[in-house]
Amino acid sequence: MTLRLDPRVDHLDLARRLTAEALGSAFLLIAVVGSGIMAANLSTDTGLRLLENAAATGGALIGLILMFGAVSGAHFNPVVSLVDRGLGSISSRDTALYIAAQTVGACIGTILANAMFARPAIERSTQVRSSGPLWLSEVIATVGLLLVIHGCVRSGRRAAVPYAVGVWIAGAYFFTSSTSFANPSVTIARTLSDTFAGIAPSSAPMFIVMQLIGAAIALGLIRLLYPQPLPDRTNASLGVRP
Repeated sequence: MTLRLDPRVDHLDLARRLTAEALGSAFLLIAVVGSGIMAANLSTDTGLRLLENAAATGGALIGLILMFGAVSGAHFNPVVSLVDRGLGSISSRDTALYIAAQTVGACIGTILANAMFARPAIERSTQVRSSGPLWLSEVIATVGLLLVIHGCVRSGRRAAVPYAVGVWIAGAYFFTSSTSFANPSVTIARTLSDTFAGIAPSSAPMFIVMQLIGAAIALGLIRLLYPQPLPDRTNASLGVRP
């Protein structure tokens, strides 16, 4: 006997997941852009600004993954969704819809962050970020992020994902010259704010290309290093949705 899921239930589940992805991406960009604006308002020291931006982003990521992990898997990032597709844990349809929700949510988050600080809702960033070292940094940052996620999930430590990702991203702000965007939706959204966290639209395409290259490398490494995912050691349903 084949169990058939009521299509109405399936649509409701998908709607919940897409809402979680959009909301999570929006809050993430509110944290990234908002903390960047606040840091610029509070200090003239670039290092201190970066520290404040990194701490706020890392902390927000931990909270957001805990908040939405059990609903959608808390991807908030097209490369996370694409690698999950490559591993066969999400359908092509859902991957495309996740990416759309993530990008729309991220752009809305940037607009809201601008508005919170009485800036124009949409402003074209003039922060040019274009050089070989920055592009290399985006490959490395993306590979590292995806290995952190799947190193936890596929070794049965799903509950560690929120903290591992938050700490990794906060650290990567400092050990990569690009400050670790590692997220195509975030990259697109940050073109809409001419602030400390912004990136010029002309710089965004190569960042995204490098992030996709990083995702392809990470997919190969995940298959090599973690060929058989281990059972989860906890009862928590956090991190990447199975």
